[in-house]
Amino acid sequence: MNNEKQTFCQSCGMPLSAEILGTNADKSKNEEYCIYCYKDGAFTGDFTMEEMVEYCSMFVGEYNKNTGQSLTACQYKDVLRQYYPTLKRWNLPPDAIPHADNPKKKIFIEEVNALGIPGVKVDNLFVLQGSFINQPYIINGNEVKLLDDSETYWGTQIKKSDEQCYGIACCDEYILVSEYGKDGSDPKVVVLKKR
Repeated sequence: MNNEKQTFCQSCGMPLSAEILGTNADKSKNEEYCIYCYKDGAFTGDFTMEEMVEYCSMFVGEYNKNTGQSLTACQYKDVLRQYYPTLKRWNLPPDAIPHADNPKKKIFIEEVNALGIPGVKVDNLFVLQGSFINQPYIINGNEVKLLDDSETYWGTQIKKSDEQCYGIACCDEYILVSEYGKDGSDPKVVVLKKR
C-alpha cells in the first residue's frame, strides 16, 4: 500500500506527480509547483489570485471528471477562491515572488507576433502539456500529430470568432499556429515555422 501523501501545486492547486513538477533555474525539479505554473525558476504567468481563479476555471470539466462532481464554472470559481489562500504562492510577499520574466517566453511572443497573421496578437503565453493541445491534422490525406504528448510548450488560445479559435504552440524547434472549431474540431495548420 502506498502511504505517500499527495502533494498539490502551491500555485494552481493541481495534484503533483513526478511528470509535471516545475523546474528551477538550474533545470532541477521543483517539488512545490507544477510545470504549468513554474518553469526555469520563475512563475510562467504574472497572475493575481483572482486572475488565476479565472484562468483555472476554464478547466472545470477536468475537475468534474476527476472528482465526480458537476460544478458550473461559477461554482468552481467559488471553490478556488476558498482554496487558493491556503497555497504558498498566494501568501508570499510581492517582493518574494519570482516573476514570470522567462526570456524564452518573451522571444516566442515576439516571433509569433512577427508572423503577421491577421487576428493573432499575443501578449502572454502559458506552459501547456503537449497531450492537452496535440491535435490530429489531416495532411496529404494522412492524420498527423505535430506535437509530443510528453513535452511542454509555451502556448495560448486566441478566440477568432464565436466558433473559431487560433491555437499557438512554441518550442525550441518550431512555432505552430493552428485554427480550429469548438472543442478543437476540424483543426488546420495555419503556420508551422522552423526556428
